[in-house]
Amino acid sequence: MISVSMKNVSMSFGANSVLKKVTFETNEGEIFGMLGPSGSGKTTIINILTKQLTADGGECYVAAKSDEIGLMLENDGLFNRLSALDNLIVFEDIYGIPRHRTLEAIERVGLTNAKKTKVYALSKGMRQRLVLARAVLHTPKILFLDEPTSALDPMTARGIYKLIRDLRDGGSTIFLTTHNMEEATYLCDRVVMLYGGNIIEQGAPKEICERYHATKTVMDLEAVFVELTGGGLA
Repeated sequence: MISVSMKNVSMSFGANSVLKKVTFETNEGEIFGMLGPSGSGKTTIINILTKQLTADGGECYVAAKSDEIGLMLENDGLFNRLSALDNLIVFEDIYGIPRHRTLEAIERVGLTNAKKTKVYALSKGMRQRLVLARAVLHTPKILFLDEPTSALDPMTARGIYKLIRDLRDGGSTIFLTTHNMEEATYLCDRVVMLYGGNIIEQGAPKEICERYHATKTVMDLEAVFVELTGGGLA
């Protein structure tokens, strides 16, 4: 069953064409990855799908109501003078979530010892984990994650991977963007490669690698991207 889709979606900012008839679809209950260098249109796609932007043309579909969507973007929207816990309590009240689930969310992202710390005193990585806790607080039907582990150390990132997989196993659809090839191959059921506003390849990570490098491993998505574009994802 389709969970998220785009068909021939185009988007321009002035004379800059960011998306060019982008078409893809995700299946319900999968982790779907979007790979591409900075400026390729990944965040614009999430903003269109979550109705923060309106595309110039094409069709979009998201099989969830606004209160069934979780969202983690670079602009975290945290309340700096509130504690980590109080930031989540604001959304706990909105969604009618019991306190024990809020505390569980903080624990799952490794912030239990910092729950009373004011947000302005948190490191970038801790803020990122708090935003993720907020995004999953209501166990969303569809979760959009924009570079979810970009500022995290490897050990914390592995814990986030487990949380993402647990959400998928619980029935949530996960849509994430990433530059991390290991992350994409470990987490994603399917990926699309976005370059210059176009989708240049898509499929399961292993299948994509075999398509271009039959003797190489699934860790060679970066090599595939270089072969297709002449450049890397950095």
